[in-house]
Formats: sequence, C-alpha cells, structure tokens
Amino acid sequence: MKDPVYKLIELTGTSTTSIEDAVGKAIQRAHKTIKNLSWFQVVETRGNIDKGKVHQWQVTLKVGFTVKD
Repeated sequence: MKDPVYKLIELTGTSTTSIEDAVGKAIQRAHKTIKNLSWFQVVETRGNIDKGKVHQWQVTLKVGFTVKD
C-alpha cells in the first residue's frame, strides 16, 4: 500500500521497574492479538506511591497499526 491507513488503540502498561518496562509490556501484550503494530505515542505517565517510594509505573500509550486491504 502506497499510503497506509492506521487504526489507533489506547493501552495502559504497568511495571514496578520502570516507565520503559511498562511501555514494553503493553506493546508485547498487544502484539499477541494485534497484527501490524507500527508505532506508539506516550500520552500519560503516572504511578502509585507506597511508603514514600514509587511502587508502580503506569504509562498510557496510543498505539497505531496498519489497516490491511
């Protein structure tokens, strides 16, 4: 396809390790059921605090994938 068309979905990944890990987990999970994942955009980053420390990162993404003919 010369000029691709994309569909967008929104996902929220979580991780107790890092923002990057939360992004990776969201994309890896989506990849199991959605074909042609193409790009992502981080739209929100937040997290949980426990006993004065970061307990969990939550990252919301817009993920685009190519719509096939």
